[in-house]
Amino acid sequence: MIIEANPNNNPNKLHRIIVKHPAINVGKVKTVYEVGGEADKVMIEYHDKVTAFDGKKTSEPSEKGKVCCLISALLFEYLEKQGIRTHYIDCPSLNTMLCKKLTIVPVEVIVRNIAAGSIVKNTTMKEGTIISPELVEYFLKDDSLGDPLLTHDRLRLMGINPEPMYHIAKDINLHLQQMFTLMGIDLVDFKLEFGYDAHGDLFLGDELSPDSMRLWKKGTQESMDKDLFREGGGYIVEAYKNILQELRRFAI
Repeated sequence: MIIEANPNNNPNKLHRIIVKHPAINVGKVKTVYEVGGEADKVMIEYHDKVTAFDGKKTSEPSEKGKVCCLISALLFEYLEKQGIRTHYIDCPSLNTMLCKKLTIVPVEVIVRNIAAGSIVKNTTMKEGTIISPELVEYFLKDDSLGDPLLTHDRLRLMGINPEPMYHIAKDINLHLQQMFTLMGIDLVDFKLEFGYDAHGDLFLGDELSPDSMRLWKKGTQESMDKDLFREGGGYIVEAYKNILQELRRFAI
């Protein structure tokens, strides 16, 4: 695969990126490729696919991949401006993202501001309960085991120090809450993944999109995220496009 890259829309810097096959990782909705001649970079391709319930429910809505890619790019750029180190480098096409190559920590970090989803199912909390200060949780990144909840002590036994991820997650939450509030959206919860580069530095990885967040219209429980697909309550691409349009106003 050869992609024509145009960093920052500068026609004088047009160059080709050679993507090496086969892929080094094929996920449920994204595929990761090595980049020819650049051992420290990868290309992530976003697909027109959505999954739920550990892949048991799937669909392939048109344009979904590019919308999630563009939302992620805007959010990564926004967080970089706030001093958060991310793997994002460039968005050479509508559904591909050039990123730093990371060794991903096998942990999903979940930040919760409002009770919804699994925390309601697994505790006595009622949906919509405000969580203040925010709750940071850790789950093993393994669909075959059901992504079980981890404790700090279990993470340390696995050889993983959760503290750097914890503090970065809280900083990210602060910045995202500020922005989504301006957009009239409640940031209910969201998933983060982290990884280390070849020098041992920690970066935010994966994606940041409504696929990995719960977003409610402010003051309501009206979903603008993947719950529309999980619960069959609406067409997610239109909701995602509305978020992308608002982000282009506020995330610059």
